[in-house]
This record gives sequence, C-alpha cells and structure tokens, in this order.
Amino acid sequence: MFAVTLLCLALAGCGFHPLYGGKLSPQLASIYVEPLGERDGYELRNQLIDLLGSDGREAGKAYRLKLTLNQVSNGVTLQNDATITRYNDTLTATYVLTDAKGAEITRGSQTSLSSFNVSNSPYSTVAVQQDSDRRAADDIADRIRMDLGVFFSSRR
Repeated sequence: MFAVTLLCLALAGCGFHPLYGGKLSPQLASIYVEPLGERDGYELRNQLIDLLGSDGREAGKAYRLKLTLNQVSNGVTLQNDATITRYNDTLTATYVLTDAKGAEITRGSQTSLSSFNVSNSPYSTVAVQQDSDRRAADDIADRIRMDLGVFFSSRR
C-alpha cells in the first residue's frame, strides 16, 4: 500500500496527466467523421465514432475528419504447388482534420498489419479475412484517437 501511495505522489510530481481525461472529451466528441465507401471504411468510421464519443451526426460539430484508406494484400506462405496459404493485409489510413470553415488543422497516417490463413472452405477464408481486416481497422481507429488526443492536448 505504501508503494502505491509513493508511486501516485511521484506521478503527480512529474507533471503526468492522463490523455483522455474529462478536458479532452468535448473536443474529441465534436469531431464529425466523414463516411467511407468500402467495408473496412465503414468499420473504421464506426469504431472512431465510438472511441471519440461522438454521435455520428454532422450537425453542430466543430471539426471534420476525412479519411482515405489503402489496403494491400500479400501472400506470405506458399505450398510446394505455389498455393498461397497465408496472407498479410496492410491497411493504411490517412486522415485530415479540418475546422468548421474547412481550414486544415492537422493530418496524419496510421498503418496496421493483420494476417489470416487460407482454409479449404472459401466461406471460412472470407470470414477470417473480414475478421482480420476488422481488427486492423479497430487498431487504426485507436491510434488515430491517440493522435488526435495528443494534438488537442498539446494545444492547451
């Protein structure tokens, strides 16, 4: 118990402040995430809306977040007959945050790598690929939220 108290005092003295406190929540919630057309974009947008604490509606938002996705799939494991049995999917999201007037505030890019195995069942392969892509989108959404949190935190 004494060690925990000592650690808390040390953290308070070093200037440590949690990134996602109550002070950043209103700013993050005031970001409108623009819709994306593809399935991975849909997953990414929904995850970002949840993580930012937004309602997904454009009305009354102070900021707009525009995302562009690029996905590359590479076969990484081959059998003797040149059949691919494992893929690595690289999902890259580039984002631009603008204010309500359209002026760019910040931009960035995040990349996530996910892998999946090919099975004998085409349905199973599609299902595991979609799950792999969803996990990559969730990872990127979390990283973008961190980027935006650090950005807004540094502006104070």
